[in-house]
Amino acid sequence: MKYVGAHVSSSGGVQNAPLNAQKINAKAFALFTKNQKRWYAKPLEENTIKQFKENLKKVDIKPEHVLPHDSYLINIGNPDPEKRKKSVNALLDELKRVEKLGLFYLNFHPGSHLKQISETECLDLISDGINYILSQTDYATLVIETTAGQGTNLGYKFEHLQYIINKVENKKRIGVCIDTCHIFAAGYDLRTIDAYENTMKQFDEIIGFDFLKGVHLNDAKVELGSKKDRHHSIGKGTLGIEPFKFIMNDKRFDDIPLILETIEPEIWKEEIELLYSLLN
Repeated sequence: MKYVGAHVSSSGGVQNAPLNAQKINAKAFALFTKNQKRWYAKPLEENTIKQFKENLKKVDIKPEHVLPHDSYLINIGNPDPEKRKKSVNALLDELKRVEKLGLFYLNFHPGSHLKQISETECLDLISDGINYILSQTDYATLVIETTAGQGTNLGYKFEHLQYIINKVENKKRIGVCIDTCHIFAAGYDLRTIDAYENTMKQFDEIIGFDFLKGVHLNDAKVELGSKKDRHHSIGKGTLGIEPFKFIMNDKRFDDIPLILETIEPEIWKEEIELLYSLLN
């Protein structure tokens, strides 16, 4: 079964996110557990945690179909030791918040080398950061997002994610999120059945579907291989509708959160309806 939703607002408190998901008939959702543009946030209050869990049950969405996203400021591959330490501690705090909410995943962008170190050195820093964070937490999984490769961001090659996973000590607590816009911008085509199957074959051989924990469903405003991160609404961009039809009918994408991050929140309800209409 497919569980489609969107990255909904948690304005006024994380307890509101499940209710916002219900408004768009979502069966899954993503959220920020704190302000994504700030380093620090006050700890989650017990009443907030209680309300969040109650609202999750109320809207009948399982914790495993929620895919929280980390702050945009975090870069655990930062070559500057002090800035990297700040990022690692921030990601650790966010994973602890996820566990307090009773959730299982935290989605994050791997990191950027900022033209100061090699890709391999940066990937080593990312892996070391993950190992430290997992050693300081109880059970939740860190989910690495595929990137478009804009600027000095790593994660635009499946091999980057494979390298990180290989160096992570606890394989049960590491996963991957495919972003359809990002991988297309990075050069992985999805627009025909042959192209889609070829990309998924590469993903399976290099990373493995066992590590797939979520998907960001986004059309793109950019061409194949542009390395630019520009999302578009489903069916309105350069990807078109076909890739989403393939995903919706691919059993390898069952029972994981499929999350819209498209550019028109006001039509998310319609986009979710559209995606379900693609099921054969």
